Amino acid sequence: MAQFQYYTAEAVEKLKTELHSLKFQGRQDMAKQIAEARDKGDLSENAEYDAAKDAQGLLELKISKLEQVVANARVLDESTIDISKVSIYSIVQIKNTKNGMIVTYTIVSEEEADLKTGKISASSPFGKGLLGKQVGDLAQITAPAGTLEFEIMSISR
Repeated sequence: MAQFQYYTAEAVEKLKTELHSLKFQGRQDMAKQIAEARDKGDLSENAEYDAAKDAQGLLELKISKLEQVVANARVLDESTIDISKVSIYSIVQIKNTKNGMIVTYTIVSEEEADLKTGKISASSPFGKGLLGKQVGDLAQITAPAGTLEFEIMSISR
C-alpha cells in the first residue's frame, strides 16, 4: 500500500519539473554518451561504454523513484493546518532549555528539507520530536550530542 506524502503545490510542481527533465533531457544526454562511447571501438574492453551504461541504470532508477514520489504526492491545503499543535508545514519557534537559544523551523516533507533555510523534515529526529506538541510543551529530542530539550514557544503557518 502506498503511503501518501504531503507537499505544498510549489513543491509538487518542482518534483514534476525535475521528473520531466530527467525523463527527456536526462535520457537524451545519456543516449548521446552511450553512442559516443560505442563509437570508440570494441565494447568488450570499453570502460567508457560500461560507465555510460551504469550511469544509464542509475538514471533510470532515479526516474523510477521520482515517479513513485510524484504518484504518492498530495498537495496540502495550507489554510487547513491546525496551528494548535505542531504538524507538517507548521512554522515552530523553539527555545533550547539549556542555553536559551531560540530558533524557528518549518516542518516539511523529507524531499523539501533544507536546514540552511530553516526547513526540517517531519521524519527527522527533530521533526518527530516536535510533531504533535503544543505551545508551552517540552520536546525531548535525541541528537548525536545527546538528548536536548526544547520548549515550544509559538506555532504558526
